[in-house]
Amino acid sequence: MQRFVFLGIFLLLLLGCEKKVDFDLNEAAVLLTVDASIENDQDPVVVLTRSLNYFSTISAEVLGNTIIKDADVFISDGSKTHQLRRYDVVVPGTTIPFSFYSSDPANPSTIIKGGLGKSYQLRIVWQGKEYTSRTTIPQLRKLIDSLWWVKAPNTPDTSTRAVVRARVVDPPGFGDYARYFTKVNSGVFLPGFSSVFDDALVNGVTYTVDVDRGVDRNVEMDFDDFGFFRKGDTVTLKFSNINKATFDFWRTVEYSYQSIGNPFSTPTKILGNISNGALGYFGGYANQFTTVIIPR
Repeated sequence: MQRFVFLGIFLLLLLGCEKKVDFDLNEAAVLLTVDASIENDQDPVVVLTRSLNYFSTISAEVLGNTIIKDADVFISDGSKTHQLRRYDVVVPGTTIPFSFYSSDPANPSTIIKGGLGKSYQLRIVWQGKEYTSRTTIPQLRKLIDSLWWVKAPNTPDTSTRAVVRARVVDPPGFGDYARYFTKVNSGVFLPGFSSVFDDALVNGVTYTVDVDRGVDRNVEMDFDDFGFFRKGDTVTLKFSNINKATFDFWRTVEYSYQSIGNPFSTPTKILGNISNGALGYFGGYANQFTTVIIPR
């Protein structure tokens, strides 16, 4: 009884100390937002957009209008520099316009593809300002040894649901970071709900982990079906070694995404690696692909 009396007094004190706080949310300055990556044996891909205000109304038309089409984008590997070309497309299955920058076949002698263990610099010139970033594609150190499936545990739907598991080999020495994606049948690669991890707790060991199905964050999630695959699926795992800057960016992005609507969560600053106040990141990926077929 005494405990509840004390709790009541404490709550009254909190209410008595309540202070009204007014926020004056002015129009924020438009910032460059960068989503750039380069993978081993692949061309760089750079998507540039304008930032939106917190209370902006989001629609396909609004998002289409944020795409930046008037930037000059360059990538360098330290010995040569290549100016990227803009490509204008339509998002498949929609009428939404989309643009990205990648290698220009008109200048084949300077085209740069990603290589293991190599570093790259990105330079963007837009509206009289210059933005730069640097990334590295690591060596393939943290590896998938094997991939298999088991019947889904703790669910009545074992006749159709399945869980995919992987055996991961982590080399000795801390500082190995990874990100994973899954593709089901002829779909696209989607990142896991928590797609990045390090070796702080699993350094230098071989361990087994469940591989949750990747998620499309543009679609409302069904948490009752979260993570499962289906009998008859062909599952391809894209397992990428990344550097710490890429890990930090996606770690903070995913934490922020997962804490939306939680009043007890800690505010998160997204850790990008683009200079001059721009938002976003430039990341390098060293990829390994492994496939498992789940029979019907």
